[in-house]
Amino acid sequence: MKWLMKPRALVTRPRHEAETLAAQLAARGVEAVIEPMIEIVERGGGPLDLAGVRAILCTSANGARALARASGERGVPVFAVGDATARAARAAEFGAVESAGGDVGDLARLVMARFRPGEGRLLHVAGSDVAGDLAGVLGRAGFTVERAVLYDARPSTGLSSATARLIDGGAVGLALFFSPRSAAIFTRLVDRACVAPGLASTVAVSISAAADAALAELPFRDRLVAAAPTQAALLARVDTLIGQPA
Repeated sequence: MKWLMKPRALVTRPRHEAETLAAQLAARGVEAVIEPMIEIVERGGGPLDLAGVRAILCTSANGARALARASGERGVPVFAVGDATARAARAAEFGAVESAGGDVGDLARLVMARFRPGEGRLLHVAGSDVAGDLAGVLGRAGFTVERAVLYDARPSTGLSSATARLIDGGAVGLALFFSPRSAAIFTRLVDRACVAPGLASTVAVSISAAADAALAELPFRDRLVAAAPTQAALLARVDTLIGQPA
């Protein structure tokens, strides 16, 4: 499936990530409509105590950025779920950063390959809503994992009027989804706005099968899943749709 003309793409990521993604889409000639399904709100509190922490586990770029503001310590190794999270940690000047290049399961396997249980506690930096069971997987392998909740991921309460009009008019060619939660929120808000029929012109591209499953009730023209749970893989799917060389 290809379009002869570059489509408009709805970007549902939190605003910081959405703006970065919009720039990558613009380089492909794709107009991005940013409509975050989740707002990131950092929690207050004192500095994060990293004494005795063997490694920090980050499962989102938002977590890496929140970590950088919560602690001035940069010497503790950081293990990131994927490349975007690793880039955020390196941009914050953490010295030892390694990417699992995938999902929570890949991160758990990377940690188990690098450490043995009993070498020190692991700190999982995350938001109030967490996908997967990183602490459970590592805990069953004998590791001690503590969780530091540094931000809240608040769901959007409604589509903007501009985005609702675009969807209703069948003017959105692509809709991009990066988590099951954001896809579920989108499904709920589209239903509330009564614009679901307009999605008959839209192809949904999701980062995972779980995110795709949350869209099952909506009448998309088609639904596709990235070959790997990364933004690069999702963009590769987009490239095939718009006829862009990989």
